[in-house]
Amino acid sequence: MRFPSSLSSHSTQLVKKRTRMKVFAFVLIFCVSFISTTTSFEAKQQDPELPQCLHLCKQQQAYSETEKRECREMCKKESGDENPYVFEEKHFSTVMKSDHGEVQILQRFNHSLLKGIENFRLSVLVGNPRAFFSPAHWDAETVIFVAQGKGSISLVRPEKRESINIKCGDILHIPSGTTVYLINRDDNEKLIIIKLLHPVSTPGVVETFFGVGKESFFKAFSGELLEAAFKTQCSRVEKMFEGAGDSILEASEEQIRALSHHEEGGIWPFSESKGTINLFEQKPLKSNDYGELREVSPKEHRQLQDINIALAFINVTKGGMENPFYNSKSINIGVVNRGAGYLEMACPHLSSHSSSGGAPISYRKVNAHVKQGTVYIVPPDHPVIIVASKDQNLELVVFQINARDNKRFSLAGKNNIWKQLEKEAKELAFGRPSREVDQVAGKEDEDWFMKGPSQIPQDGAYIRMRTE
Repeated sequence: MRFPSSLSSHSTQLVKKRTRMKVFAFVLIFCVSFISTTTSFEAKQQDPELPQCLHLCKQQQAYSETEKRECREMCKKESGDENPYVFEEKHFSTVMKSDHGEVQILQRFNHSLLKGIENFRLSVLVGNPRAFFSPAHWDAETVIFVAQGKGSISLVRPEKRESINIKCGDILHIPSGTTVYLINRDDNEKLIIIKLLHPVSTPGVVETFFGVGKESFFKAFSGELLEAAFKTQCSRVEKMFEGAGDSILEASEEQIRALSHHEEGGIWPFSESKGTINLFEQKPLKSNDYGELREVSPKEHRQLQDINIALAFINVTKGGMENPFYNSKSINIGVVNRGAGYLEMACPHLSSHSSSGGAPISYRKVNAHVKQGTVYIVPPDHPVIIVASKDQNLELVVFQINARDNKRFSLAGKNNIWKQLEKEAKELAFGRPSREVDQVAGKEDEDWFMKGPSQIPQDGAYIRMRTE
């Protein structure tokens, strides 16, 4: 008996698919076992078998592109090449886009080592000159930072509407459920806003609710209820809330002028007005030839008290670096605003031995080359060093979660913790005369920012730690 040609073709495809999956599974098992034979941490970090595993994935003709990608990811994961603390452009997805702008959101912080921020999301809004973002609200507490350009934002609450002209450096807290619309009031420069969102409904999931446009939530309601609510024929209501279609539109010069007749930055503080805080207008907390730090903390600013978040702007001068340090409480989410550089962090969790395993503790070096748009995470108590490229400054916008009462501990430089140890404690801990310890720990006179290493390779894989 002959099957119909379509069924015969379908059977052939199933056989091919099953064969391909068997080969795929075999290669993955081979790659995992091949790499897992290396047990030492250093070998895992610089595993010489990784290129061979990746090559094996590439050579499988029966693989689909998705299967090849999964194979490569498995190779990297098993070789210890996975870095859960750094995110690049590929980790963002577009949630809204038109010819006039877009909104992207970073993937969830769902790694087991990022549980402290698993209910936060990071998003970037880019509006072309004269772009208008239609009214919408989010089920998340939101802190925005204006990274570039100038605009006008309106917050609609049950009791009032507050409209504020915003500019580069402004910070604003937007409570969950607030209806927001926004315009880029510049004819030439793009408006770029970085948003940190803390969902209040579903952990780690941010939903955007559009009242007007082709995705209007009014489409979810039945006609008779809309007619009763608006005392208007259903078809007319639906047509009205369809609006112009896209959620990101272009405004005319007259509309921009009308929507921008507001006080710059709002009023701060003023009764119920939230206003804005400008990070660039804060007096530097630290500044020298190698860098500068400005900060807005919940201790000094009412806007940030309830959400316990601080924002910092760090500008590391080209060739300079932040001294080695760690934070006592805050989890830092850093975004590279401009420039390029490099970071290294000591992490016990990714090491082959951690404090929870009963074996001697060791630390894995987490390192990454960073550039504009890179997002990185520094958990509390993890020592870290951040370096600017020798060719350009490194500008960082840092959201500090759990910022209240956080302390920064310097591990080198003028005010490092080793200087505070008693003479006897130094001699016992270091096993040498205290004067020798002081000659090393007390050699650097700069605090917070200092001269950096002489060279950063373009591929960012490693860095020479020789000073210039």
